[in-house]
Amino acid sequence: MYQQNLNTLPERDTVYQVLVETKRVATEYVTAATEANCQSVRQMFVSLLNDTLQIQSEIYQLMAQQGWYKTPSPVLRHEISKEIQHHQREQQQTQSFVQQRVTTGGVNPSLYTGQQNQPQSFGVTSQYRM
Repeated sequence: MYQQNLNTLPERDTVYQVLVETKRVATEYVTAATEANCQSVRQMFVSLLNDTLQIQSEIYQLMAQQGWYKTPSPVLRHEISKEIQHHQREQQQTQSFVQQRVTTGGVNPSLYTGQQNQPQSFGVTSQYRM
């Protein structure tokens, strides 16, 4: 008689765990890419993210084919197009705002150096000493 090892998960649960981890890794790559200071490092994380998203898609398709993952209800094409247009407008507005601030010098560098709360002395000395 076949005896299943109690320490292993059923195939469905194992594949689901791989899907969950793939999603987590994708989130980590997004964070790493957005925080990368070096363009080549940023590009590396974007490339890793794209690879991970491809793997995630393949795992999802496998699970859907096996009936292990319920597919969402279909969304109307115009609803998707509407959302895409909305996000594209927001992206354009953000890019325009950033470009305007950069070209006009409207960005206060002290906001990024952590020095905005430093007191200015202007040659005045304090009468209290420790």
